[in-house]
Amino acid sequence: MNEEIIFRKSGLRIIIKPMPFVKTLIEKGVLKTPLIMKVFRTINRENFIPQENKQLAKENLALPIGYNQTISQPLVVAFMLEQLKPQKGDKILDIGSGSGWTTALLGEIVRPKGKVIAIELIPELKKFGEENVAKYGLIEEGTVKFLCKDGTKGCKEEAPFDKILCSASAEKDIPCAWKEQLKIGGRIVTPIGSSIWLFVKKSEKEFEEIEYPGFVFVPLIEDK
Repeated sequence: MNEEIIFRKSGLRIIIKPMPFVKTLIEKGVLKTPLIMKVFRTINRENFIPQENKQLAKENLALPIGYNQTISQPLVVAFMLEQLKPQKGDKILDIGSGSGWTTALLGEIVRPKGKVIAIELIPELKKFGEENVAKYGLIEEGTVKFLCKDGTKGCKEEAPFDKILCSASAEKDIPCAWKEQLKIGGRIVTPIGSSIWLFVKKSEKEFEEIEYPGFVFVPLIEDK
């Protein structure tokens, strides 16, 4: 695929560049959903990586973004989004938004009528992620909102949510606030320890739980 301009907003040009990992993830069966495939092609990962590591943006690698945090491996992000099943019009809570890549992917999926609330506890990373996502017009149009706060408490003022995604690992269990702030029928995808877990809310008290072991994440941090 040749490079092509896909956005012109506020004087910025956003350019698609071929990301070899997208084709690989489709061939391996990790990326399955047409809408998720589309946003992986549309949202350029290079726009979410610090300058010193931009040359590695097209690789299927987790990369440092500062403050002991990382932008996750594309395979892991693809797997998590396939379990989350985001759809047009969803209201999604994105916890540990970091560089903003997953936030932008989700925002592109839910726009124009959906909303993504991105939570990042580290102020510098909140600013970095917000600036990155702004390149796609998602903040200007009101699809994405960034908050600098403790993600373990969720976001009660914006609840309830259709989906909740967390990109950092809890030690033993997920916070009760996430379960309370999720709609019935909603889905939570989050790491716990070295596994990715899917929680599907069947009723106010009942959740279906599925574990997918064999992953590595940075720890979920709280505001002490």
